[in-house]
Parts: sequence; structure tokens; C-alpha cells
Amino acid sequence: MQGTFFRSSALELSAAVRRGEVSAAEIVESHLLRIAEVNPTINAITQLLGDRAREQAAELDRRRAAGEALGPLAGVPFTVKDNIAIGGVATTHGIARFRELVAAVDAPPVARLRAAGAIPIAHTNLPDLTIGGMHPRSELFGETRNPWDHASTPGGTSGGDGAAVASGMAPLGLGNDSGGSIRIPAAFCGVAGLKPTYGRFPTDHRIGPDDPTLASQLIPVDGPIARTIRDLRAVYEVLAGPDSRDPRAVPVPLTGPPLAALPRVAMVADPGGKGVHSDVRAAVERAAAALKDAGYPVVEVQDVPRLEDALSAYGQMIMTEFSLIWPRLKTILPASSLPYIEMSMERSKPVDLAGYLRLTSVRLGIQRDWARFFLEYPLVLGPVFTEPPVAPGLESSGPEGHARVTSGMRLCTATSFVGVPAVAVSAGLFGGMPQGVQIIGAMYREDLCLDAAQAIEERIGRLTPIDPR
Repeated sequence: MQGTFFRSSALELSAAVRRGEVSAAEIVESHLLRIAEVNPTINAITQLLGDRAREQAAELDRRRAAGEALGPLAGVPFTVKDNIAIGGVATTHGIARFRELVAAVDAPPVARLRAAGAIPIAHTNLPDLTIGGMHPRSELFGETRNPWDHASTPGGTSGGDGAAVASGMAPLGLGNDSGGSIRIPAAFCGVAGLKPTYGRFPTDHRIGPDDPTLASQLIPVDGPIARTIRDLRAVYEVLAGPDSRDPRAVPVPLTGPPLAALPRVAMVADPGGKGVHSDVRAAVERAAAALKDAGYPVVEVQDVPRLEDALSAYGQMIMTEFSLIWPRLKTILPASSLPYIEMSMERSKPVDLAGYLRLTSVRLGIQRDWARFFLEYPLVLGPVFTEPPVAPGLESSGPEGHARVTSGMRLCTATSFVGVPAVAVSAGLFGGMPQGVQIIGAMYREDLCLDAAQAIEERIGRLTPIDPR
């Protein structure tokens, strides 16, 4: 039986531990065996924390034997993207410069998962410093492969967690998303992911003592990757709420005011009208059919509000900040990771101070327009990426590849800029590869997104864990 624990969901595992049907130690050993079996092929794990995981599992088992109440995620192993701190472990960001950057304490989401009984089992791969592209290839740890097809990227930048969860190395992963970095790996690997509202989960993205600049305060959020929507919901409930280390995190209730009926869903199959692959459109339509079957009113609309304005402002705001630190930043990045940001700065020209200040007001205006849109359509259904999983490193291959990837993630980019929540959920296999969709909601309505995503999952089914091809 031990060899099959990797097929169970996080909630199934934690329930079995709390009931005394299985020990946390057995669950950890089962997942360590799975990692030893499949990680040499996938290369998602950067730092394995086997002995630490065994110690935490043994402590959980002692507490259970003593009659103590255990947390909602007791005994559940989880992976952590290598730019999120685990106390006592190096947070390398994938580059040689930070090989010895040992974290003093857990980052807020790691601490909350651990307090709920979950066990960090490994750090996972990412692009260099998370900015080297969309494909998880790092200077220190090499390239992570998609467990469905090595000719396709697992997506990024949280692709190490996406590939690890999809292939059964852990039931949960912790990543971050500033333009699709949780949702794209979820879609490309056939799992689920939650990008929360700005301010829903506490985070700490400092590298050293200095706080990040404005765009890096407003846009990136930490969030979970899982194989089931129920598991996503459980992690959401654990991670939400204020924390003294992050004054942005607010005490908003987990669920919003009840609606009189199931919310109307705006289906946007081709955001911006720039074209969408037939498999992607079919996936969105399949998810729409599942929602209709569940009783949701689904209405196809032409577009989300001010998509082009959001994309332009996002690019200019971020690349203006990058341009100020680029002379120093590029000295610590390997040469292979420079083209992506250089092409991004060429595509979105930095602006002057007056232009940057204008962008901060543009953002608020776009948020206001989205808020009005959600009054009519409380949920949006659309693609995560407008193509099937692409080749590794396409975004850094040249201007054409960069433009394809930038366009493909456009709905993810816009929703990250606006700060609203989104859940990526599998819509099944198309052409032998997983295809995901996303459900987007108004600020702090993760509950509505999760409800709709669960309705889709219940009707379409789940794809993972899989044995790597």
C-alpha cells in the first residue's frame, strides 16, 4: 500500500493520518521513494529535504499517539519553489550567486502550511532568478521536463512544482504568480492552481533586507498547485489572513456575501481577438458546457475590460523598474537568461518618472472598470494560454518566439495586473496533451472561482498523477 500513497489527494492523506490509519512517516517515505523513481527523468527537485521531512513526520506521529489534535493538512508533503524561503535551507533562486543564501525562517506561506501539519519535502526548480523566461531552466539545476512530453515545457515560472505535483512527487506545491506562473504550469501539466487576490495571502519576497519595488509589491502573489480543487480550497483556507510580516495581507472573510443564484459566467475564448488554437477554444467550450450542466448561466462575450491597456501598462511598469537595476542585475545572471528580459524591455520601453506615475493611476482605472464588469458577470471563463504547451525556451529563442509566448499568456498577464483571483483547472486532454482553463473572479471572491472550478473538475475529471512518458 505504501507505494500507492502518491496517488492520493492531500485531503485523503491528512484524513488517514488523523484517523490513525497510516503514519505520517509512511506517507513521507512513500513520496521520497516516488521522488527517487521519477525525479531523475523530470528534474523538478532542486534540494531534497528527506531527513528534515522524516523528523517532522516522526514528531507528528508522536503528537497523534499522545492524543493531540492535528492540523487539516497533517502529514501531507509539499514542494516549495526555490524563491520561497524554508528556514535553514538555501533559497537559491536557481543561480550560483545565491547558492549559500540560507533562510533564517520560513516564509509566511511555508510557516502556515507547516502549522497546519504539512511537511516541506523539497525545493523545486524555476528559471534563473524567476526572470530568465517561462521555462524552468536554471544555472544551478538545469532543465525541468514536462512529465507528459519532454518536447514541451512544463511552463513557468513555478514549473518545478507543476511537474512535481503532476508526477506524484507531492500532492501539493507552493509557487508564485505574477503573470501566469502558477496557472501556466497547472495548465501544461494537467493539475490545478490558485492565483489569489492581491493581499489575500501574506508573502515575503525580499532578497536580503530591502523591500521590493512597487510593481513587485503589487503584482506577484504566492499560491498553491494541487491535483484537486478540494485540495486547493483546503490550502486556501490555511494560507489566507493577515500576518505581521506582510502589512498587505488583509482579514477578509474566506467566503463573500452569498448570491441569490449561481453567478453569470462571461466566456472569453479569444482575449483581445488575437487568435487562439483550436484545442484551446475546444477546452474553453468543454469547460463552459460543464458549467452549464452544473446550472451556471454562461454567456460568450467579446472580451474582458481594457485588455490592451492592462497589457501595455503592465509591461511598461515592470520594465521601467527592471531598466533601473538591469546594469547590476545582468552581472549575476548567466548569459542564457539575459535575452528574455532584454527582449521584454525592447518590447515594453521604459518610461520616465512622469510616465511611471501615470501608470499607477492607469492601473486603478483599469481595476475600476473590471470591478464594474464583475457586477454583471461575477466570473470569467477563459484560456490560461492561447496555445497548447510550447517548446522549452521558445520565449528566449528570438523576437518571434518571445511575441508568441507574451501573446499566449495575455489573459494571465492582465489578471495579475488587476490583482484579481483566478483558478486554473484541467479541461482534459487535447492532442494527447493536457489543456487547462481559468476561472477569474472579483477581488476576494476566490470562493466563487473555486466553486466553479470544482463543478468543471467533477464533470470533466482529473488527469494526474501520471508516470512520466
